[in-house]
Amino acid sequence: MPDSVETTGADLDARYGRTPASANRTRVIVAISALAFAVVFVLWLVWAGLLGSPAQFQATDTAHSIIGDSAVDVTWQFTVEPGTDARCAVQALNETFAIVGWKIVDVPASSIRTRDLTERVLTTEPAVTGLIYRCWLT
Repeated sequence: MPDSVETTGADLDARYGRTPASANRTRVIVAISALAFAVVFVLWLVWAGLLGSPAQFQATDTAHSIIGDSAVDVTWQFTVEPGTDARCAVQALNETFAIVGWKIVDVPASSIRTRDLTERVLTTEPAVTGLIYRCWLT
């Protein structure tokens, strides 16, 4: 075979980028990537765990009682950290799911985590259900 056709292993490594310099470059890229991941992970741990989460709550409808054509009693279970004030919007709906009654209720702080609350909502026409619309911390 002619000299121009013969190649050695070193020539093939150089042609396809398998040199010591490229191996070092790959190690540096992997090390920088691992370091960046570790920094982001530690920052996430600090943000998510050590800075603390805000108070959370849960409001779940448990019952309603129709009180004639002009009122409905709405009962719900409210769970919140003890000592936290909240406010809830309670609504009454008619058979077409239109709002026929609405009331904002202050839920004072308590030493009890989970409470059952009932509120009477006056309506403009007969209601078929009463629900918690939304609650928020105050």
